[in-house]
Amino acid sequence: MWLIVGLGNPGPSFAGHRHNIGFMAADSFVGSQIPLANWRQKFHGDIAEFAFNGEKIVILKPMSFMNLSGSAVQAAAQFYKIPTSQILVIHDELDLPFGRLKLKRGGGAGGHNGLRSIDSHLGQDYHRLRLGIGHPGNKDRVSPYVLGDFSAVERPLVTDWLAKIADHLPLILDGKAGLFQTRLAPPPEKKLNVPPKPDPDQPALS
Repeated sequence: MWLIVGLGNPGPSFAGHRHNIGFMAADSFVGSQIPLANWRQKFHGDIAEFAFNGEKIVILKPMSFMNLSGSAVQAAAQFYKIPTSQILVIHDELDLPFGRLKLKRGGGAGGHNGLRSIDSHLGQDYHRLRLGIGHPGNKDRVSPYVLGDFSAVERPLVTDWLAKIADHLPLILDGKAGLFQTRLAPPPEKKLNVPPKPDPDQPALS
């Protein structure tokens, strides 16, 4: 059994934020597996379930805001008796260029409040799928950047990227994490068609 967690903040006002790409990825994956998925509320979050190769897969979107995500993840993991080795957390990553990803197990929170909360409840021995959103170039602009919507140029690229990730996530569930990373982390010359990096002194497109 696997628990896949998409991180984000609840409510329509946050829905398009870069910080919510974990929620977007969870929605995309569930939609690829269960076209008429019925999310339900449990464990301080929204969950959906489906079977893969005879194994139950639980998808969780914590609805307790990012910095309290750990309590929802812990509750779901304890209820289903899922070890940290079978937990995958999908989240935004400032330190990766927009359109790049990295899959790893363990490690620090790197300043991410959602990961910090999960670490405090479960420790660090879980899988993380880091989805690059790029960096605004100035640390003083980080908060409005991550809590801002993807630009009009970025949105269709994000939709296509998340659909591709959803198509390949079953590789992780099937024990082929290396193949997932190989297929979804292309060399620099073949990375996602990223728009020019915005001037940090100019507002993002909307």
